[in-house]
Amino acid sequence: MIPIDPEKTTLADLAVTFAGASRVFHRHGLDFCCHGNVSLNQACEKRALDSRAIVAEIEKEEHNKDSSFQRWDEQPMDTLIDHILARFHESHRKEIPRLAEMANRVEKVHAEKPSCPKGVGRVLEEMQAELESHMQKEEQILFPMIRGGRGFMAEGPIQMMEHEHDGAGEQLAKLRGLAHDFTPPEEACKTWRALYLGLSEFEQELKQHIHLENNVLFPRALATTGGTD
Repeated sequence: MIPIDPEKTTLADLAVTFAGASRVFHRHGLDFCCHGNVSLNQACEKRALDSRAIVAEIEKEEHNKDSSFQRWDEQPMDTLIDHILARFHESHRKEIPRLAEMANRVEKVHAEKPSCPKGVGRVLEEMQAELESHMQKEEQILFPMIRGGRGFMAEGPIQMMEHEHDGAGEQLAKLRGLAHDFTPPEEACKTWRALYLGLSEFEQELKQHIHLENNVLFPRALATTGGTD
C-alpha cells in the first residue's frame, strides 16, 4: 500500500512522487497542474469522487509503472530546465500548428454537421501565439535567471508565468468543450479521429509541462539563495 494521506497530500505532491498519478488525475478531470496545491480529499469532493478509489488507482498504476519515470524534484534544476525545453517547448512548436491545420481541414469539410468541432482551429492558433510568447519569455528571461542562481529574485516573472499558465488551462478546457471531450462521433473521418487523439495527447503534455514548472521548478527556484542545486 502507498502511504498517502488524502487529507494532507496534495495533487501536486502525488504527481511529482508517483509515476501514474498524473494519468489517474487526467482520467478523472482533476487539475494537478494549475491548481495542484489542494489536498486529494478537497479535489475529490469538488468532483464528487471517492479519494480512496483514486488512491487505489494510483497504487495500481504504481505497480505497473514505467521504468523511465523521473523524480524531477530530485534532479538538478539545470537538468529539469533542459528537459522542459526539449520535451515540451520543442514539441509544442511542432504539434500545435499540425493540430490547427487538421482542425481547420475538418471544419472546412464537415462544417454542416452538428457534431463538427467548430472553432478548434482558431483556439489552437490563439494558443500557438500566446504559448510562443510565453516560452520566449521563459527562454530569454526566466530560465537564464534560474540557471544563474537568481531564481530567488524571479518572483515577479514567475507570477506572470503562473498567470499565463492559468490562461492556458482555460484554453484547454475550451478546446475540450468545442471538441466534445475528444470523443469522435460515428460519422467522424480518419482526420477527425486523428485530430481528437492528437488533442487529447496535447492536453496531457501541456498539463504535465505546467505541472513541472508550477509545482517543481518555480518553488525550487524561489527557494534558492544563489547557484542552482
